[in-house]
Amino acid sequence: MTRYQFRASDTFPLFLQLLSPLRLTAFNPVISSSHPPVSTNPFSNTPLSSFKQSHHQISEFQNFRENFRLHPYFRSFACISTTPSKVQDSSKDNENRRKDDSNKGGSSEAHVSWIESYLPRKAQPYARLARLDKPIGTWLLAWPCMWSITLAASRGHLPDVKMLILFGCGAILLRGAGCTINDLLDRDIDTMVERTKFRPVASGLLTPFQGLCFLGFQLLLGLGILLQLNSYSQALGASSLLLVFSYPLMKRFTFWPQAYLGLTFNWGALLGWTAVKGSLDPAVVLPLYISGVFWTLVYDTIYAHQDKDDDLRVGVKSTALRFGDSTKKWITGFGIACISGLGLSGFNDDIGWPYYAFLAAASGQLAWQILTVDLSSRNDCNRKFVSNKWFGAIIFGGILAGRLSS
Repeated sequence: MTRYQFRASDTFPLFLQLLSPLRLTAFNPVISSSHPPVSTNPFSNTPLSSFKQSHHQISEFQNFRENFRLHPYFRSFACISTTPSKVQDSSKDNENRRKDDSNKGGSSEAHVSWIESYLPRKAQPYARLARLDKPIGTWLLAWPCMWSITLAASRGHLPDVKMLILFGCGAILLRGAGCTINDLLDRDIDTMVERTKFRPVASGLLTPFQGLCFLGFQLLLGLGILLQLNSYSQALGASSLLLVFSYPLMKRFTFWPQAYLGLTFNWGALLGWTAVKGSLDPAVVLPLYISGVFWTLVYDTIYAHQDKDDDLRVGVKSTALRFGDSTKKWITGFGIACISGLGLSGFNDDIGWPYYAFLAAASGQLAWQILTVDLSSRNDCNRKFVSNKWFGAIIFGGILAGRLSS
């Protein structure tokens, strides 16, 4: 198409016609622009011929106007129309979808995690299988390790940084391996639960064989970390795999899978001490381990209330179903036992007084969770569950301050 070359004498009358109310419908994306050209300028009685406008020029101007109408900047302007646009409808639909997801306790489809932003497409299902986009599980697994390593440090000294890094990496790998095992064993159940039906194995993004290969890769990396510890710790760490592999099956046989998870997730309270000391001190380490188990019973019972309706329908068990309306009484008792165990562990290790100030603050955080959680709201249960990373951080800060001051 030959592009029309505007002259200064042509531009003014043409744009007057363009802005004319009689011709404004040509700018509306919904209304056809096939109307015949108006022969006069609406802002004066002067004929267009007085501006030396030929029919050929008008025809080419209409082509120019059509191209201009399709330009992205104009299309944005054209949305400000008295006729509802598809863009507006789509925005409203997205907003309504976000509201529905929020009411259901789910996440918006518009949410994009760092996995979609930074990882190759083929790696994304594996990252989701390991729950790398949901680090709360890694924090909950890592904190008991960090507590134990810091308690084992020499008085007045910082904990072994190398051990903290090794156990942090180990927590990421072991938590990912546990999630992979869980998804492989629960793939049939996950398809029937709203919150889990889009997990990679359940949804078919990954086959069970691919999941098994990924599990082998994670365990191989974990073995590399374990081999850097002393022989006592290697044996103790390897024994935890029995708990990791059997935990996903517990919900089929007992209403106390959360207690079994506590035994699994807090194994690091034993392992961290032995990695530094080369042996166990039951007076210090066992109360720490038991307090971690009770802590897990608190946060995972709250977490289980998100799925209690689906669990009841599918036929799997949990402490949320076991306790029912008495849940807050039960988790209050677990919380008291948790704080008592932490206090006893610090006392037996003769830790400094700052530890108890931090322990009081952690008690307040745990009490806040238990007293304010709305067990009928998935959103609130998830919010309180995630807040436990701060409980773990407060205890870690207290142990560190107490060790440095003792």
